[in-house]
Amino acid sequence: MDNKMVQTIQERQQKEKQLLIEQLRKTPIIQIACEKVDIGRATFYRWRKEDSEFAQAAEIALEEGSGLVNDMAESQLMAAIRDQNLTAIIFWLKHHHPAYANRVEITTKTKREEEILTPEQEAVLKKELQLASLLPEEEIIIEEPKQDELVQPTTDTKEEAKNE
Repeated sequence: MDNKMVQTIQERQQKEKQLLIEQLRKTPIIQIACEKVDIGRATFYRWRKEDSEFAQAAEIALEEGSGLVNDMAESQLMAAIRDQNLTAIIFWLKHHHPAYANRVEITTKTKREEEILTPEQEAVLKKELQLASLLPEEEIIIEEPKQDELVQPTTDTKEEAKNE
């Protein structure tokens, strides 16, 4: 290929990339944005892999587009709440008011009061809480009781009962 043809292709690609970035700001779904600009998804991913500047611009555009959609969704939610839509009211309260948030209660029977979780048990508990999306990852803290806080098991013997 001659230089002029290569330059023409590069200019066309730059225009297509810019159009795609603009579309991602409006519609942060790669498939739909590509369809609107008449570019294949594979081309988008190839450009993102080969052109770090495009990849960064695409990521920023996707974040801006997601922010736009979030704003529209919150606006619709507020309108539904104003219209006394009970589902919208419950959704808002569950996600914005601690008294209405989802809770998980964990109960267990242990043999002894001072029983401490093994590292394996701690890992399982931590993973389950993360899967339940109740605590962000890496924020779960399991405190071990201090020695003076441990409850010692009592054993009643006949001699102790006589002494009392």
